[in-house]
Amino acid sequence: MSTSTSPVIGIIGGSGLYQIDGLKDVEWREVGSPFGEPSDALCFGTLEGHRVVFLPRHGRGHRLAPTDINFRANIDALKRSGVTDLLSLSAVGGLREEYPPGTFVVVDQFIDRTFAREKSFFGTGLVAHVSMAKPVCSRLGDAVVSACEGLGVVVRRGGTYLAMEGPQFSSAAESHMYRSWGCDVIGMTNMPEAKLAREAELCYATVAMVTDFDCWHPDHDAVTVDQVVSVLLGNAGKAKGLVKNVVPLLGAHAGPCAQGCHKALEHAIITAPTAWDAGMVEKLSAVAGRVLRR
Repeated sequence: MSTSTSPVIGIIGGSGLYQIDGLKDVEWREVGSPFGEPSDALCFGTLEGHRVVFLPRHGRGHRLAPTDINFRANIDALKRSGVTDLLSLSAVGGLREEYPPGTFVVVDQFIDRTFAREKSFFGTGLVAHVSMAKPVCSRLGDAVVSACEGLGVVVRRGGTYLAMEGPQFSSAAESHMYRSWGCDVIGMTNMPEAKLAREAELCYATVAMVTDFDCWHPDHDAVTVDQVVSVLLGNAGKAKGLVKNVVPLLGAHAGPCAQGCHKALEHAIITAPTAWDAGMVEKLSAVAGRVLRR
């Protein structure tokens, strides 16, 4: 892992975003992880002089369904690659009239309804509990909003992301229930991604890019696949502009995270050091090495 104190910006691209425009010194590199295979090779490069590591969440060509993504390997590989700040881009459905297709939502809360995914790096032999009360880094969120406004992209600050298992979309009853819970957007990929980023002590924020209204909306059935794809591609184009604008803002940051994302594990490990499993300690060398060295 890099020991540099300058930020290294990680970008996880969602549906429609499989590369970043404007990267220089590009190198696609396989990064191994003790948690298995990441979604794809990682793309290393520089943008406006700042180091960037890009990972297409579904793999190039969109090979992986949400449930099949190895989220632990993805976050571990990014951490091993020196990433300090992680921006996640995701296609979502809108659960509010005021979040129409084409809107970017910088969410600040999640409700996790996934059930078939590994959700923690820790486990038997090395148990830890991190706080998810404030699951995203406000500094990254501020930078995203500023970058969006500079592009004229419609952006909403704050909102709750409902993470569902998929791959099927919601029933109408589920969609109305999620609205009654106060959820604003719905997607399939930001959990357990956000939880794992917190365990890895990464500053993390997500941009939820609305492609369509979910099936609660009375006009939902009139929307064609072509229309959704058109919005998806338009969002991907705007996302590339966002990345170009936000990387210099994030790269200019100096010093530790004011929110404390970089020390999320400070008091999280519950297992007594004398009972630590050696295999787990080795496996967690990148994610938790800072607090496991003794």
